[in-house]
Amino acid sequence: MNKAVILAAFLMLLSGAPTVAQTGLPNMTVVSIGDGDTLRVRNQQGQPVTIRLGCVDAPELKQTPWGQQSRNRLGQLLPVGQTVQIRSIERDRYKRLVAEVFINNRSVNLTMVQEGQAVVYPQYFQGCASTKDQFLQAEADAKQQKLGFWNQSQPVMPWDFRRGKKTQPTTVRSPQQQCDSSYPDFCIPPNSPDLDCHDIPYRRFRVNQPDPHGFDRERDGVGCER
Repeated sequence: MNKAVILAAFLMLLSGAPTVAQTGLPNMTVVSIGDGDTLRVRNQQGQPVTIRLGCVDAPELKQTPWGQQSRNRLGQLLPVGQTVQIRSIERDRYKRLVAEVFINNRSVNLTMVQEGQAVVYPQYFQGCASTKDQFLQAEADAKQQKLGFWNQSQPVMPWDFRRGKKTQPTTVRSPQQQCDSSYPDFCIPPNSPDLDCHDIPYRRFRVNQPDPHGFDRERDGVGCER
């Protein structure tokens, strides 16, 4: 194998860049950024197209400062004039093209989640079924590292913010509390009665094995994903 190819592959592995191999996707040109999950592009026929990033949801602009930070980061990743590749998923109720956007085989949707500038959108996740594990792991890592949107004590998910819902209060661990180490984001006393997801107010939290309550059915490190 060509040494240059081997070196490039090695550097890609070291970088940890979220990459999904895609071929034959149509090229479009970035025209403007709306917010952290919306942009305008021009297709190969010169027609404007509004794109909603698929499978993810970014903080609303009114979610200060997270929404503006998300918009700014998407603008850095997709500057005006940038050529991108588009994997179409569907049309939403606003007639926007829901899609995954790529630059040089790198998924911008996945990058936004990896950096904590967007979150996985469980309700509309079917469009990324083949890369589901990558998205979930990216979000779990960003949450653990408190990147971007996750660098706050009580994050309100974007879809809840749009509906006017408030976040549930977080149970803070005190040094004197005895808490099950399987659930580091809140406190469940050891030897508690068996609980299900509907018994607790928390969603999409970290889970360490052995997970005595079975919150993480998929064993991917994230509990009560839906």
